[in-house]
Amino acid sequence: MKIDNDIHNYYEHLVSDKIDELGIPKRKNAEYLADLFCLTLNQLPTRYIRHEVDMAFYLPNSERLQMSMNVENAVKSAIEYLDKASSTKRRIKVR
Repeated sequence: MKIDNDIHNYYEHLVSDKIDELGIPKRKNAEYLADLFCLTLNQLPTRYIRHEVDMAFYLPNSERLQMSMNVENAVKSAIEYLDKASSTKRRIKVR
């Protein structure tokens, strides 16, 4: 059963914006990006909303700043994990 097409996790929007801001889609392939999104979102709490405007209007600035910092840290952690996994994979193939 699908409740509503508009319901989504607000963090998806924040993560997408941060990844775009860092220019990662220009440097990495679709598989990397999908892994990055999943690993990042799995580190963050869910925040379901129906309309973006609701968050823009009702979210206190302090909470918005905290969410932004959480996203930045989660993206950084996910990138480090993926890069380390990629590096390990390359070393194994060479041997």
